[in-house]
Amino acid sequence: MNKLLSIIIPICNEQDNIPLIYQALMPELNRLGSGFSYEIIFVNDGSIDQSLEKINELTKIDSRVSYLDFSRNFGKEIAVTAGLHNAKGEAAIIIDADLQHPVELIPQFVEKWQAGAEMVIGVREKSKRSGLIKKVGSLAFYKIMDFIGETKISARATDFRLIDRKVINEFNRFTEHGRIARGLLDWLGFSKDYIYFTPNQRANGQASYNRLKLLHLSVSAFISHSLFPLKFAGYLGVLIILFSGPLGLFIFIDKYILGDVTGFNFSGSAILAVINLFMTGIILSCLGLIALYIGSIQSEAMNRPLYIVREKKNFNR
Repeated sequence: MNKLLSIIIPICNEQDNIPLIYQALMPELNRLGSGFSYEIIFVNDGSIDQSLEKINELTKIDSRVSYLDFSRNFGKEIAVTAGLHNAKGEAAIIIDADLQHPVELIPQFVEKWQAGAEMVIGVREKSKRSGLIKKVGSLAFYKIMDFIGETKISARATDFRLIDRKVINEFNRFTEHGRIARGLLDWLGFSKDYIYFTPNQRANGQASYNRLKLLHLSVSAFISHSLFPLKFAGYLGVLIILFSGPLGLFIFIDKYILGDVTGFNFSGSAILAVINLFMTGIILSCLGLIALYIGSIQSEAMNRPLYIVREKKNFNR
């Protein structure tokens, strides 16, 4: 019996790349041989160009192509989640449409999966083409996550990966809204193997993930996968007590018991002003950290749907 593979491709304004990724995938999927069949799932994440029309053209010539069309842009993490929710395969491969993920590696992913790996992760090699800001930001993100995170996320690991059906089933049980998909997949555990690759040049267009979106994703990852920021407020409070307690005692003894014998001559208003200003800053910092968690709790408590599908096609095969 053939093993069904689900190819999940999140799309946001990729009209020129959709025919290219389809044409690139065909020979590689055919190389897998007669023991495999496949479905290609495009997730249109609120594109405002002709992406949906291009995908629809493919569904007319190939019944193995299907799509989910979101009612608006929900973000790549949700698009990947929707693809996994609707994948029927014994394994799923997530790949970007811009051809930066080398499609010729797909047979290697499948080979490692058949050898027993329950998740095969594509790891990006260092690239000279990346900008300095992106390199520094990426390095800082993974260093911080490695230090504070309860889930270890492999540095330079990408969404380009193969996921076994048992991993997909467990992933589909997650309900949180502010998510980073690969972080949740790493949290699940299971046996992993890795394939290292150098990303290709983007075929057409510009990446839809700008620096602001990447920053928002990083913040979501920090508060979703670590309690350290919340604990940090407590740690900082203890340090302040350990510092301000002896200092206050010293000022009290020097001013009111020894009569300014040290010569510092602390005035009451100056002491009060410095203490109030310093403590106000600390309180506001702690409230800001707690606010991140309150916002996350609020989002989960509202229990809004992760995504809205306007239309589905070719899923009842």
